[in-house]
Amino acid sequence: MKIAIMQPYFLPYIGYFQLIKAVDTFVLYDDIQYTKKGWINRNRLSCKDGEVAISLPIKKDSDYLNVNQRFISEAWNQERTKLLRKIDAWYSKSPFFTQVYPLLERILLDDSRNLFDFIYSSLKVLIEFLGISTSIIKSSSLLLDNDLKGQSKVLQICEELNALTYVNPQGGVDMYRRGNFEAKGLKLEFLFSQAEPYDQLSSSFIPYLSIVDVLMFNDLETVNTMLNEQYLIKQAI
Repeated sequence: MKIAIMQPYFLPYIGYFQLIKAVDTFVLYDDIQYTKKGWINRNRLSCKDGEVAISLPIKKDSDYLNVNQRFISEAWNQERTKLLRKIDAWYSKSPFFTQVYPLLERILLDDSRNLFDFIYSSLKVLIEFLGISTSIIKSSSLLLDNDLKGQSKVLQICEELNALTYVNPQGGVDMYRRGNFEAKGLKLEFLFSQAEPYDQLSSSFIPYLSIVDVLMFNDLETVNTMLNEQYLIKQAI
């Protein structure tokens, strides 16, 4: 069995879904500390003038709380309606707007106020829409040593799930070593994304935007081809 482990992200880019599709089980970290400067609650879309930022407003609380202990602020009740209107303005002329906009309404109008629950629900909706059958589980559902960090925690998750292969995005090539995984009877692979540019309303292509942008400009068959535009390599040392 192949597994991958990632933080939750709000409407992530297509590489995130390539990783999900490449494995049998995808573990979402819900019991890790929320970071303000990360991408957990924000992302980017496009309009004719270029890229635009979107975000979930987070209720003020301790900086030491985990993602599953943080909440979306009450301001979201009004902001989500405004965001939907903006998305309408930005994408109404895109070729697949009528298919994708109802999906976004379903996601953004979800009444979950727990940050992790909201993102988890949105990922499930998107995965279903994309036809991905990978099993998604929460890290908090596993019996883990909370004092473990980094590679040690990854190895324990692999052991807990009886995994045979751990797949990580290419950005983690320098973080892990094959020998440490082989010592546990595991293979270590890295996913390299090769998603090609596609037509957008902006004058030049903007890469690494939310999956929403990809869906607005490409039919599902094309998107599924994009999801397969990746390759796995083994760590050399």
